[in-house]
Amino acid sequence: MTSTAVPTQATPVSEDNRTEAYRADALTHRATLLGIVLAAVAGGAVTLLGWFAFKTVSLPSFNTSMVTRALTTVGVVVTLALAGGLCVWWLYDHYKDSFARPRWRVWLTYAVTYLSPAFLTLAAVGLPLSASRLWLDGVQVDQAFRTQFLTRSVEEMGYADMNYQDMPSFYPIGWFWLGGRLGALLGIPGWEVYQPWALISIAVAGCILVPIWQRLTNSLPVATAIALVTTAITLTIAAEEPYSAVIAMGLPTVAVLSARAYGGSWLSTLGVTLYLGISATFYTLFTGAAALTVVSLIALFTALYEHTWRPIVRLVVIAAGSIAIALIAWAPYIWAVLHSPEPLQTTAQHYLPEEGTQIPVPFLSFSLVGFLCLIGLIYIVVRLNDVEVRALGISLIGIYLWTVASMVATLAGTTLLSFRLEVIVVLLFATAGILALAEVRLLGVHRLYPARFSHTTNKQITAVMAIVLALAGVYYAQQIPEANEDAIDHAYSDTDGYGERADRFTSDSAHYYLDIHNFIQDQGYAPDDTVVLTDEKIFMSYYPYWGFNAFTSHYANPLGEFNTRNQQIETWANESWDMKPDEFAKALDSAAWRGPDVMIFRGDLDNKDDGFKLHLAEDIYPNQPNIRYRAVFFNADVFDKGWKLQQTGPFVTAVRAK
Repeated sequence: MTSTAVPTQATPVSEDNRTEAYRADALTHRATLLGIVLAAVAGGAVTLLGWFAFKTVSLPSFNTSMVTRALTTVGVVVTLALAGGLCVWWLYDHYKDSFARPRWRVWLTYAVTYLSPAFLTLAAVGLPLSASRLWLDGVQVDQAFRTQFLTRSVEEMGYADMNYQDMPSFYPIGWFWLGGRLGALLGIPGWEVYQPWALISIAVAGCILVPIWQRLTNSLPVATAIALVTTAITLTIAAEEPYSAVIAMGLPTVAVLSARAYGGSWLSTLGVTLYLGISATFYTLFTGAAALTVVSLIALFTALYEHTWRPIVRLVVIAAGSIAIALIAWAPYIWAVLHSPEPLQTTAQHYLPEEGTQIPVPFLSFSLVGFLCLIGLIYIVVRLNDVEVRALGISLIGIYLWTVASMVATLAGTTLLSFRLEVIVVLLFATAGILALAEVRLLGVHRLYPARFSHTTNKQITAVMAIVLALAGVYYAQQIPEANEDAIDHAYSDTDGYGERADRFTSDSAHYYLDIHNFIQDQGYAPDDTVVLTDEKIFMSYYPYWGFNAFTSHYANPLGEFNTRNQQIETWANESWDMKPDEFAKALDSAAWRGPDVMIFRGDLDNKDDGFKLHLAEDIYPNQPNIRYRAVFFNADVFDKGWKLQQTGPFVTAVRAK
């Protein structure tokens, strides 16, 4: 790599200007952009190759053996030891009167540090999941919907909704569309590509933080520390939802970039614009939080503090650019909303868990991250006059205001889903904590004891701090699998799309899905042109059929008229007991939407008296849990004519005869 970040010769570093040692790692604009591209490509490639390698070996299930846990710890130790050791060696050079780093060590240091978040992701999560095809939490609850969207995205290159036919997606398509292209490239179904794509996206997000923070701090070791801490925290508390996790990982960076943008940097302005635009195609909640409580709040404070309109002008530029990018994903849905004859039906924000009723205070947690966050809090207060540190503080104030506003919003019958912002709070404080430790090492010791420490002593202090931080990092990172233990267990105990459990125990009723899928196809129906009515959400996660209705209103497209469709299903069920087969078929055809070609029930063809059972989901917010399921029963006799029936385990599949 050729840039000012890799000097071949450095002047001696004086005791009065110790920060000069870190300015040697400064990147030019061009080198920063090149570093981001190379880190992203290499990080993604390494993660994909690592995932392939894990699938070629036969490791025992994480939930039934300690072998995988031991290997995970080895991977974490090797990653942090290599990155930490090379960073210390890098710093040691600055205690020499002059030095010339050999080219091999420069390349090795950059390769290891830039890719260390990818190695950490593979070791801490990829290895524990190596014997499973599923991602964290398997296909439990929300993961079923995410899996369904990925399955749809592999089959559809456009803007298709995950469930409803001929409808643009309401859920942001960015992450899922890219994952779909990876699945199509690898030739694997959407549910199976979830794991590698989640690993790749988190790893890439961590890797690109290294060159970005190197540009912001002018220090490769500090940038590496921030990227690794960010990745470790994200893997611990937010990895189950990877498309939101990657956006959260970048938010502390955006806070600092915003401060620089409003100070006159057009490159930082571009960075903030790209972040907001791309995040809007990935996860709109974090986009809204970042735009309102971080980017806009920093602009407003800067404008008032400096008595200038420049931050507001930059904010307008950022808004215009980010909206233009967001429209790439959102334009079809917005167009459909503007031309929809029916009112929108949505309950996406009807969710208030216990975490959403409390203010997150990670700095009071008795843990390593809690201690780091406490250092960050102190640092923000002490260095409030620093523009970029102040930006982190303003961002935290904004997030806390959002949290309080979410609680107040319950009076209006909704929420702002503030519980999901906890990871952002932790990352902001932790980032400030890393910057504080770096500053203590650079300036604090020398100001407290200006004449007492020699170069040798300073090197020893650097070594001690590096060893302590590396061991603390190992201690924290090796517990990432433990923090995700329940989610990993589900990845092994849930039945996958091939009807198998990764832990080799007997599969549940989901192993019948393949037989149901084959039966439907045998009747001449292809998944991409077949509407299915069922409450078996995992079946829809594994096979790209269109659903007559979504499973819950919270993930349903507002254009899909979820409640009205539910009422229609209940009407069909109730009236079927007084109908003949021809009348029932006519009722299906007379609906406002395309009627189901296939129905999958719970029932028994040898005992039809009780009918065929289907469950309907109802939103009961503000209660918690916020969903209630109730059963409706269809008269089995209405399927005697014009339908092909098959009993498959506990399921009865009814397919309309062509």
